[in-house]
Amino acid sequence: MAEAFIGKWRLTSSEKYDEYMIAIGVGQVTRKMSNAATPINTISMDGELIKISTSTTFKNTEIMFKLGEEFNETTADGREVKSLVTLDGNKLIHVQKWDDKETSLVREVNGDSLTLTLTFGDVVSTRSFMKVE
Repeated sequence: MAEAFIGKWRLTSSEKYDEYMIAIGVGQVTRKMSNAATPINTISMDGELIKISTSTTFKNTEIMFKLGEEFNETTADGREVKSLVTLDGNKLIHVQKWDDKETSLVREVNGDSLTLTLTFGDVVSTRSFMKVE
C-alpha cells in the first residue's frame, strides 16, 4: 500500500502550522522562513527502503527508512530524534521522539491529494498537498 504515496506532492494549504512549530520549540526565524515556503515532497521506494525528500527555497531535507524499523533523524529545524514509520491502511504514520517528547506526522493519500496531520500534545496542524507527478 505504500506505493500510493510515491510521487511528488506540492503544498496547497496549511492550517495551524505556526502553532505546531511553536509547540515543538522551533525558533521565530526558522518559523517565518518555513511558513513562507511552498515545499515539494518527493516520496520514492527502492525495495523495502522508502525515501522522503522535502525541497524548499529555504532548506532541503531527506530521510530514508524501512517501515517498522526505528532510525535516527535530524529534522529540518535541527532536532535529533528517534523516528519510527509504520503503515496502517492508507496512512503512513511517522512518530518522532526526543527529550521525553513525542510528535506524530500522519500522511494520508486520497487520489491525487495527500493530507499531513502533525500532532504534538493538543496542537494539531493540517497541511494539504496535491500530486504534481
